[in-house]
Parts: sequence; C-alpha cells; structure tokens
Amino acid sequence: MPSTLNAVAVFCGSRFGTNPVYKQTAQAVGQTLAKAGIRLVYGGGAHGLMGVVADATLCAGGAVTGVIPDFLESREKMHEGVAELIVTDSMHTRKQIMFSRADAFWILPGGFGTFDEMMEILTWKQLGRHSKPIILINTANWADMLLAALDAAVEQGFASAEARAMIEAVPDVETALARSLCAEQSDRVAVDQL
Repeated sequence: MPSTLNAVAVFCGSRFGTNPVYKQTAQAVGQTLAKAGIRLVYGGGAHGLMGVVADATLCAGGAVTGVIPDFLESREKMHEGVAELIVTDSMHTRKQIMFSRADAFWILPGGFGTFDEMMEILTWKQLGRHSKPIILINTANWADMLLAALDAAVEQGFASAEARAMIEAVPDVETALARSLCAEQSDRVAVDQL
C-alpha cells in the first residue's frame, strides 16, 4: 500500500534550548524527512531549532515549505535558503496554511509558540476538523510536564481520554515516522471501509 504521507508540519522552537540533544533531534528530523521523500512544512524561520530542521532537510536534498507572518520578519529572520517561503498576513493564516499543507504534525522542543500550535492542532482534531497524526517527539523527556498537564485535564474531568489519545508521545524520530505512516494507513483503511 503506497504512502500518502507527503508532508509533515514540524512545530518547534525559534531558540535552541539548553540541551544539545534538542538540536541533534531537529537535525535528525530534517534528515529523516528528506531521506523518506517527505516535505517539511515549518514556521519559516532561520534561527533556533526551526532553522536547524530546515537546514538539515535542505542539506539532505529534501523539500521545504516555510510559512511565516510578515510581522515576524524583523523578529525571526526568514530562512533565505527555502525555495518555497510563504509570507502571511497573520499567525492564524500561517497556521491554516501549515495545516492544509501537512499530512501529519510533529512537535519538537519549543516554547509558548510551539505549545500554542500543538494545542490548536489538537483541539481541531478533537472537534473533528481532521484525523491527521499528531506526534510529540519527547526527546530527553523535554515534554514530560506538558504531557502531565494533558493527563491532569483528563483526570480533573476537563477532557476525555479519547481526546487525550489524539496526540501520541514517542521517544525518537524513527518512531515518529513509523507511527505517522501507521496512523495514516489506518485512517485510509477506515475511509475505504465506509
């Protein structure tokens, strides 16, 4: 069964973080996507983990789409090496374009912007706007507290266990790719059976 996993949106930090493994993971993401022939869709910046994942994808011969709002031009340097760089008029438009271009979503280490993107795409899935895989790569356990907050929302009655299961945490990039392909194939089988 051929894959239709053509593009993955990666949400990650515009900073490097304090642990060198974060940068190594971002490099591995770019290399893995390029090797698999999967386009990277990301926030369009040249700094931090965003720049690392784009550079790694490009260096490995992969395709990259960057999406960045115009007001961030002065704050987050746009990646000039990306052939397809889409400049939007708002953060909302940026997220809509990234959503429409991606077949799966991977979350890498990041800050508030990364959390915002993750929560929005998770909420959209909970509301039935998509059934695309959402994979959090929990390298060096960077997201343990974030995942604990999601679990606490279920325990306290603010979210369902089914909604919590819509985002999957994995330890590494290889598992993220395998789970994305598996989830994508399962979704196609389910649609075919309707």
